[in-house]
Amino acid sequence: MSIKAPDINPWLIMAIFAVLVGPFALSFHMHYPDEMYYTDAAVKMLQNGDYLTTYLGSGELRFKKPILTYWTVLAGFKIFGVTPLGSRFFFLMAGSLTVGLTYFLSKTLFEDRRIASIAALIMAANPVLIFSATRSIPDVLLVLTMTSSAIGFAGLIRYGNSVPKKYLWILYVSLALAFEVKGLPAAALGGLGFMVLLFNPWQRIQWKTILYPPALLVSVCIGLFWFAAMWKIHGPTFLDSFLYDQVGTRVTSRFLLIIQNGLLAVLLLNVMFLPWIFFGWKKSQETLQKLWNQNQTFFLFAFLWTIAILGMGALTSKFYERYLLPVAPVIAIWIAWFLITAKFEIQKKGLKIGLGIILGLNSLVLFFSLYLNVLMDFEWIVWSQLGIGGLVLAFLIRIFFIKELNPASISFGILLLFFLASSATYRISLPDQGAQIQKFVASTQRSHSEPIAFVGNLHISSKIRIGLGTNFEMIDLPKEGWEDQLPQFSNLIIEDKFLDKIDTTQYQKITSTLNWDSKAIPKLLLAVGNPEFEKLLSENGKIYFWLEKK
Repeated sequence: MSIKAPDINPWLIMAIFAVLVGPFALSFHMHYPDEMYYTDAAVKMLQNGDYLTTYLGSGELRFKKPILTYWTVLAGFKIFGVTPLGSRFFFLMAGSLTVGLTYFLSKTLFEDRRIASIAALIMAANPVLIFSATRSIPDVLLVLTMTSSAIGFAGLIRYGNSVPKKYLWILYVSLALAFEVKGLPAAALGGLGFMVLLFNPWQRIQWKTILYPPALLVSVCIGLFWFAAMWKIHGPTFLDSFLYDQVGTRVTSRFLLIIQNGLLAVLLLNVMFLPWIFFGWKKSQETLQKLWNQNQTFFLFAFLWTIAILGMGALTSKFYERYLLPVAPVIAIWIAWFLITAKFEIQKKGLKIGLGIILGLNSLVLFFSLYLNVLMDFEWIVWSQLGIGGLVLAFLIRIFFIKELNPASISFGILLLFFLASSATYRISLPDQGAQIQKFVASTQRSHSEPIAFVGNLHISSKIRIGLGTNFEMIDLPKEGWEDQLPQFSNLIIEDKFLDKIDTTQYQKITSTLNWDSKAIPKLLLAVGNPEFEKLLSENGKIYFWLEKK
């Protein structure tokens, strides 16, 4: 068996990423709770025509995040309609573009196209990027804009004080957009990048090179536009909410929690880059010295950005793996640089083992999905997907047994896991509550002239709000005291567990959605194919009722 370092067209990697992650992303196979903040607000924007102010599903104002994520959801709704596809399409594209920008960032730093190809493959297989590209939340937009800003930094690292002006435009505009996505984390990483350029002893960049007025002025306008608009419309109080979210609820001063979060961040950062971090370490000391000698500035830049993101993660009151994502492309390039410098002949066994494990996992997922779909009603979309996935898996298995092994097979094997998994979750998660409620109101010709109250899980509310679209106004009632607000509404959508808290004799009660309850999934899986399955589902599923006053 031989190892071939790939030189792959980045557009091909981006396309494969979008195709294999697409089925998982563009329907609600899984729904992340924070998505509700952005989809609810985007629906409200369409209803009231105010594209600057963001609202919760309850009608309350929310200023915790800048505007760009909301506008990304809004753009999807405008183009594709108020649908799951509309809410997530541009986030999937952002994930794919991040893979491409990782390639071009590497090309800016290094002439060797093999480094760029491997970096793009590593990034495409990053599980945190994959999950972030399947959710309408800020993280994938932040990594996209920060990777774009890193191209600007890379131009300065490569060309020094003779840098072409395009890199300064890329740098400043990207940081401004990143600030409009997430706020202070973008500013912190950007500031650290400037410190490396200004004070590293190998190739210091002059202030007059960095302070390019046209790009700086345009970027300040972009970065502060929404903040200035909110100040004018709502006054300075909006800033209290923003800063409380950015600093007050995020930063912890408890020493033990900082240590715990820091260790967790280091662990998850390594998990993000499995199996790549196991390759090439037999000559690690020699390789590290070569890397340092080749490009000290980028070595320092990558190191400090990594330390910074670990530090920011450690200081949060609650740590999530997605907090590490903004610097993942830079780390992917560093790993690819390391692997190429370490040479591939020392990685044969590791690549073989890694691919074998990935193919084994794919086979298990394929067989489970086949089992589930054989026992349930025929759906040609799912079977087409299984057929395509099976062919790709067979191709990767063939690669495993022939003499020449390409690292691309590992990356595509990881992506295939998500493609095949969506054919199984299709049976468990879909149609989601939003799709079911959409069918319900269409078939029963429910009126949209009056507001609807919602009582239940709020991330289910966001899916139902998408299903209802802009014609219906649905208001989320608070967790406490919601019973007192019911007289204001003629229609109510309510989760089954809250039904015993109201007098249902005043209402006409209809089952509007029925889905697998996550707690009952093992029990329901064992009952698939049983003639009594539908009865078991109604007994063990999660139900939302439509209540209409008599």
